[in-house]
This record gives sequence, structure tokens and C-alpha cells, in this order.
Amino acid sequence: MRFSINIPNFGDFADPRNVATVAAAAEQAGWDGLFVWDHVLHRHHQGRPFGDPWMLLTAAALATSRIRLGTLLTPVPRYRPQQLARQVATLDQLSGGRVIFAAGLGGPVEDEYRSFGDAAEPRVLAERLDEGLVLLGRLWSGEPVNHHGRHYEVRDVTMLPATVQQPAPPVWIGGFWPRRAPMRRAARWDGAVPLFETARHGHVPDVAEVRELIGFVRNERTAGTDRPFEFVLGGATPPDAAKAKDVIGPLHDAGATWWDERQIQTGPDLDRLTPVLRRIEAGPPVL
Repeated sequence: MRFSINIPNFGDFADPRNVATVAAAAEQAGWDGLFVWDHVLHRHHQGRPFGDPWMLLTAAALATSRIRLGTLLTPVPRYRPQQLARQVATLDQLSGGRVIFAAGLGGPVEDEYRSFGDAAEPRVLAERLDEGLVLLGRLWSGEPVNHHGRHYEVRDVTMLPATVQQPAPPVWIGGFWPRRAPMRRAARWDGAVPLFETARHGHVPDVAEVRELIGFVRNERTAGTDRPFEFVLGGATPPDAAKAKDVIGPLHDAGATWWDERQIQTGPDLDRLTPVLRRIEAGPPVL
């Protein structure tokens, strides 16, 4: 099992220097990854400074050499595919192939889309997500791309440099369980990053629900898929290794392959550097 640290892109973490500090501390303490939120607007947290996640991850890449880096998660329909493809490829080059790309619809939808005059109908966003993911993979290849879809068009474009990781960085898909559509989408890619209606960000999910979700995704996986598949769960665990093991061990036994350490979303420490550093320095759980 691998272990990551999860931070928002606002508050103390809007400053790339603080994110670099977190990344370096996580690598030194033995964590395996650092993931950053990707919001342009979240009215629940308005009044705080927000940082661009790709700039924040650039600082993290320059401060580290081993840990995996990415967003959890990027709302693909909010971006133009060519812009997003270039950002991810640049970060993958800079980090030496350490990017993990996590994607979804994002939210809150009213804040992230409608506040800027964009379409916010779930069906349209889902179409843009699916088409955008396929197009991103083609743009990351470094090969000529021609694409004429419902939402995007590309005419004889070759984007260089390609990503270091070929055919593409790992793509993880997020969504709320027990909604089936996002996890059915995840089964077509490289990983599932579920949140649970019964255990929101920072709260540990119920083992029975995790087993149900993992069983569903495995049944949806197409025959002959040979790329590794990750089940990424998250929540807040105590810094005491034995107590953390009691929390994570049953989830590992159910099939989870990553644990993403998260502050509780409504807690006062969510976007503060010092409490996060204390948890990082205590080290990841030991199973």
C-alpha cells in the first residue's frame, strides 16, 4: 500500500513555497505522494487566497525527486484540453515522470462553472469529461492528432514534448459512491478515487461500502486490461502508527492500494501549514 498527503490549493497552501516545504517534508518522512486540490472558486472557503495547482505542483516537483505528484482532482470539463495537456506534460517532464492525473467533474458545480457563465448540466459536463480524457491521452502521445467530437476539435496538431510516461500518466477517476456512473468510468482507466455519501472528505469510509465499491469496479473492468489499477481511499488518521494501522488495515484487506491522508474538510486545520507538517513528520502508517 502507498501513502500520500492531500492539501487544498488555498489558505497557507496558495503559496508555492509552502507547498514545496510540504512536498520536501513528505518525501523525507517516507510518504509516497502529494496531491493538491484544483479549485478556481469554492464559496465555502471564499475570503482565502487560492493558488494555481499546476504552479503549486511545479514548486513541489522542484523540491523533490521521488514522490508522485498530482491533483485530486482536476475538473477536466472546466479546462480547454490543449491547455491542460500542455500543463500536465510540462510537469511530467519536470518531475521525471512522476505525475498522476486524477480527473472528474469537480465541484461545487455552481461555483466552478456557472459562476463563470459555463454550462453546468451534469450530462454535458460528463460528455466533456469523457471526450476530454480521450483527447488528453492522444495529445500526450507526441503524435499528430486530428479530432472532431461533440465538444472539442483538433486539426493536425502535434504537442511536444510528450509526457515522459507513455502511453500516458496514470489516470484516476473520482466520484461519489454509491453513484455507479463515475466508478464505471473509473473502471475504464487506471484508478478509482471515491468519496462516499456517508464519509465525506477527511472521514474514513465504511469497510463494507469499500468492499462493495471495489467489487463493482472489478466487475466493470474489461477483459485483457493489463495496466495496474489503483483503489485510492482517504481520510484522517492518528499520527500513532499502531492506531493508524487499526484504521487502514481493514481497508487494505478489502483491496485499497493507496491511502490519502486528508484533513477533515470542515476542520480548522484544513488549510494551515503547521498542523499538516506535524502529521507529515509523524510518518505514514506502517502495515
